[in-house]
Amino acid sequence: MSPFLAELVGTALILTIGTGVVANVALPKTKGNGSGYMAVTFGWFAAVFVGVYASSAASGAHLNPAVTIGLAVAGKFDWNLVPSYLLAQLLGAMLGAILAWLAHLQQFNETSDAATKLGVFCTSACIKHPVKNILSEAIATLTFMLGVFYITAPTQSNGAMDALPVSLLVLGIGLGMGGPTGYAINPARDLGPRIVHAILPIKNKGGSDWGYAWVPVVGPIIGAVAAAYIYMLLG
Repeated sequence: MSPFLAELVGTALILTIGTGVVANVALPKTKGNGSGYMAVTFGWFAAVFVGVYASSAASGAHLNPAVTIGLAVAGKFDWNLVPSYLLAQLLGAMLGAILAWLAHLQQFNETSDAATKLGVFCTSACIKHPVKNILSEAIATLTFMLGVFYITAPTQSNGAMDALPVSLLVLGIGLGMGGPTGYAINPARDLGPRIVHAILPIKNKGGSDWGYAWVPVVGPIIGAVAAAYIYMLLG
């Protein structure tokens, strides 16, 4: 695969599984309905594992605009490649959300609550306060990016297990810091599905909460850039 296609496919895999597990937990008339937050965090862990493994050889498995920008700020990625990576990630996130919606189409049709439907696609704060919500996302992403910077690539490949460290890092972020905002830590993860929610013909879907949409975009980017400068300062 080309780097562009790898970023698209990897991000699509993450969102297909990740959005799918949220749908399975949140929507009625599914086998996983009501299984709770632990199911969601472990679902995203598995999603990241698959996405990273599928794309790492071709693109480095950024799969996240905050990661791409953070690496570029730290001088570890070519700025000329940033736009194509960001576009691939956004398109992949949209594709994954569409596939998850199609897989749960009957459940969406049986669900009358608009907030539940929106929550399948994108994040929201438990207590809405833009500054504090951005701070939460920034701290979570800063922690994630510092981990990414210091995860050492193996000298000898262990196959699929090479994707385990970053996946465990995402699991830890979800368990430790995911409560306040749903831990987007990835602008494409939130923005792509939110766009899909806005354009899909979902029955009784309500609005897409665009007033909050900038928070899970700005917060992770701030956190990633801060992590890059901290990493460079520490040397």
